[in-house]
Amino acid sequence: MSLSIPFIPRLGKLATAIGLGFSLLAGSLVAPAAAQAEGQIRIAEQFGIVYLLLNVVRDQNLIEKHGKQEGIDIQVDWTQLSGGAAVNDALLSGSIDIAGAGVGPLLTIWDRTHGRQNVKAVASLGNFPYYLVSNNPKVKTIADFTEKDRIAVPAVGVSVQSRFLQYAAAKQWGDQEFNRLDKYTIAVPHPDATAALIAGGTELTGHFSNPPFQDQALENPNVHVVLNTYDLLGPNSPTVLFATEKFRNDNPKTYKAFVEALAEAAEFAQNDKGAAADTYIRVTKAKIDRAALLKIIDNPQFEFSVTPKNTYPLAEFLYRVGAIKNKPQSWKDYFFQDAKPLQGS
Repeated sequence: MSLSIPFIPRLGKLATAIGLGFSLLAGSLVAPAAAQAEGQIRIAEQFGIVYLLLNVVRDQNLIEKHGKQEGIDIQVDWTQLSGGAAVNDALLSGSIDIAGAGVGPLLTIWDRTHGRQNVKAVASLGNFPYYLVSNNPKVKTIADFTEKDRIAVPAVGVSVQSRFLQYAAAKQWGDQEFNRLDKYTIAVPHPDATAALIAGGTELTGHFSNPPFQDQALENPNVHVVLNTYDLLGPNSPTVLFATEKFRNDNPKTYKAFVEALAEAAEFAQNDKGAAADTYIRVTKAKIDRAALLKIIDNPQFEFSVTPKNTYPLAEFLYRVGAIKNKPQSWKDYFFQDAKPLQGS
């Protein structure tokens, strides 16, 4: 598969540096699958420690465990995609039942399906700071990026990283300039963007990342932090899981088993960081030193929790600048409210 990246005149080095990571998307969205019956669930995740709860669920067969407690055998299918746009397309095409992506893609698809498929979030995957990093020594703040720079994000304009960048641009230049830096962004999976940034020598000089990729990039002395999302918004839940109203209503036992599996995984990850690190390495087969990974996971700013935190400021911002048409009154509008309502924000 060829890699087409706009705005970049010299593709040779960049294509070599980032590889052909998009090939993982091939075949995932070929044709809509038939609607799943109770006892089946198809889950899409992406890259990074922010998906650790799903790694735990998978490793310990927690959905299957809680399904048996509901009196059903559940078949669980896992797939990995890159970028909120691809994940949203998969959910709407019927290829998956549970989508894992950032709050940005969630709000986009919630707005798009409002009053129809009614896609909403099931749970948060935790609270984590995301870093915008750069290997360009001239770039100290977002105002220093120029037409010579390119910033990697999972999905241009849709990913939560893209939305964070727009939020930062609006704070810097005003709401009318919220998309000022969009023209510098390109869609590249996190592993490939990290490799390119570390290697250097390409137009890719920025990467709005997530852990552990941002931490791996910062091991290179030429890479530094330009923006920390905790400085931008405060502690927040950047990544969530979401589904259609139909799947939730048609599969109550499967849905309940999934929610309970997530809650158990969150308790496990939060209380045993060593075992969580081992799980991440085992499931993802990541080439990362265990001690380095444990240091990342043990960051006091990390919280593995299914309860969303501080998501509404981004939602209000997206409505204010016209990125979404429907204004949520609170975070509860775009999260399902179940028997045990989340006490989030």
